[in-house]
Amino acid sequence: MTAGGHDVIIVGAGPAGIFTALELVRRKSGLKVLILEKGHGLQKRLCPSQKADSSCRHCQPCSVVSGWGGAGAFSDGKLTLSPEVGGWLSEYIPEREVTELINYVDSVYRYFGAPEKVYGAADDERILDIQRQAVLADLKLIPAPIRHLGTGRTQAVLQAMKDYLEEHGVEIRVDTPVREILVKDGVVQGVITGGGEELPARFVVVAPGRDGADWLRQVAGKLNLKLAVNPVDIGVRVEVPAAVMEHLTSVIYESKFIFYSRKFDDRVRTFCMNPYGEVVLENNEGVVTVNGHSYADKRTENTNFALLVSKTFTEPFKEPIAYGRYIAQLANLLGGGVLVQRLGDLISGRRTTRERLSKGLVRPTLEEATPGDLSLVFPYRHLTAIVEMLQAMDKIAPGVYSRHTLLYGVEVKFYSSRLELSPELETQIKNLYGAGDGAGVTRGLAQASAAGVIAARGIMRKAVA
Repeated sequence: MTAGGHDVIIVGAGPAGIFTALELVRRKSGLKVLILEKGHGLQKRLCPSQKADSSCRHCQPCSVVSGWGGAGAFSDGKLTLSPEVGGWLSEYIPEREVTELINYVDSVYRYFGAPEKVYGAADDERILDIQRQAVLADLKLIPAPIRHLGTGRTQAVLQAMKDYLEEHGVEIRVDTPVREILVKDGVVQGVITGGGEELPARFVVVAPGRDGADWLRQVAGKLNLKLAVNPVDIGVRVEVPAAVMEHLTSVIYESKFIFYSRKFDDRVRTFCMNPYGEVVLENNEGVVTVNGHSYADKRTENTNFALLVSKTFTEPFKEPIAYGRYIAQLANLLGGGVLVQRLGDLISGRRTTRERLSKGLVRPTLEEATPGDLSLVFPYRHLTAIVEMLQAMDKIAPGVYSRHTLLYGVEVKFYSSRLELSPELETQIKNLYGAGDGAGVTRGLAQASAAGVIAARGIMRKAVA
C-alpha cells in the first residue's frame, strides 16, 4: 500500500468501477480499495424535473447519468450477453475470452438479484424467421440474448452490490469528483479530488462512464496519453404504439438492427429498445439529451428505441464529442430542451405544434418535450439516413413509418475518445488503468462490467508480482 493511502483508487461508480471492486473483493486480493464518485448515492439520485413533471433544471451533476451505479442505474438494465454488441473488448482480448467474461459477469448480476429469464435464445426458430424478414428489408439483425432487469430491479441489484462491497471493507465516497491524476516518472501516484484532497494509491482505475468521457479526454491530454477517435453516434429516439413492435419485442426484447443508408452509405443502428417504456431526459454536462427506460413493475402503451447514425471523423478533426454536443445544443436552443416531432410533419416539411401533437395516435411519454422541427437541428445526411431506416423497419414492423410516429431529438452517445490500452486495459502510465464507456472501450452494461473484471485481474497479477 502507498504510505497513508489505498492500494487501489477507482474513479467512477458505474458498472466498470463497481465490477473492478467486486472482483478484487471476491478474489480475496487483500487490497485496500477506495471508490470515488462525483454523483450522489443511490437514495439521493432524484431528478427534480421528473418528480415535478417539469423541464430539465440542469442539475450538476445530473442524477440521471451520475452517481452510484452510473447511467445504468436509471436505465432499464439490459445485459446483452453477446461479444458482438456493447463495445470493443474483442480488440484487446480474444473473442472467446470476452464471451467467458460476459457469462461470468452475468452470473454475478444473478447472484445479486438479477432475474433468471433471458430473451432471444439463439436456437429460437422465431428469431431465424425475423432474421430472414430483416434481410429482405436490407436490415441485419444481430441476435443477442438479453437479460432484462428493469429500472427498479436494477437499483435493487446495485444497492446489494454496494452493501456487499462496504461489508468487505471497500470505502465508497460519493459526491467526490476527481480533479487530477497524480503521476511521477511515468508511474501513477494517486489522485486529487475536486476539494483539493490528495489521495495516494499504488493503482488507479479511471472508469468515469459516458458522462465523464470529456473529463477523461482532458485528463488524457494533460498526461500525454494517446487517444483514438471512436465514431460519434447521433440520432433520435423513436416512439410508437407498443403493438407495432410486440411481435419483435416478445421474442427478442431488444431488436438490434443495422442498416446502411442508400444515399450516403452511413451506418444506422437501433439501440436501447424499451417495450412498454417511456422516454426520459438526460443532462450531459449542461446539454439536455434524450434516452429511454423500461420498468420491471409498470408499463406504458408505447415502445421506444433509438436510431443512431455513426460517423467516424478523420484528420484534421479530432473533436467528435464537441460535434455531438453542438448538435444537441441546437435542439436545446430551439426548444429549451428536447424537441419532439411527428414523422408525418417531418416528411411534410413543417414543424409539429401542440395542436398537431394532440391529434396524433401516439401520446408522448415525455410530456415536457417541446414540439418543433428536427430538420433545423440535424444535418441533411443524418435525417436522410434516419428516414431511410424507418422505411426499412416498416417492412418488418408495419406502423413504424407512420405519420403518427414520434421522433425525439437529440440522442447522442458521448463515448468518442478511446484510450490506448494494453490487453489488461493499462495505459502507457504504469499502474493506471482505463475501463468502461468513458474510456471508449465499451458501450453497455455487460462489456463495461467485464472491463472492470479485466482491470482488476491485471492489478492483482501486478500486486503479487
